[in-house]
Amino acid sequence: MNNEEIANRFERLAMLMEIRGEDAFRLRSYRNAAETLREWPTPLNRIAREEGAKGLQQIPGVGKAISAKIVELTERGTFDAWERLIAETPETTLDLLKVDGIGMKTAAALHTRFRISSLDDLNKFVAGGGLEMVDGIGEKAAERIKRSVVKLTGG
Repeated sequence: MNNEEIANRFERLAMLMEIRGEDAFRLRSYRNAAETLREWPTPLNRIAREEGAKGLQQIPGVGKAISAKIVELTERGTFDAWERLIAETPETTLDLLKVDGIGMKTAAALHTRFRISSLDDLNKFVAGGGLEMVDGIGEKAAERIKRSVVKLTGG
């Protein structure tokens, strides 16, 4: 895994955690780490292999928890916290953010209140008139979401 892929994993982790309504401090730490890791000049997998978690902790914003996750990610291609998170909140939940008219707050509401975790789930929800039950989505926004979902799902 290269630095960009590792950074992307932490960014996606933070986004899923935000959808779940988890601690803002932890979200910020993962986002800050992702930003630093993306630009770090030395390959993270080399640092992990040669120096381990201690070497990774020399990177600004990378503490014990994040360095351990990086080591696990470079060795196994995943890490336990990621696996636990996506078991409860599938990564496909992030696809909701591709829909015109759906931002982080609406995606969070759709997932937590209505258990929508994919574009297919959203398509069925929209087709069944579910958007009328979502606070903050008016008629125009609902129409924009409907058009976008149809375009994205092809149906």
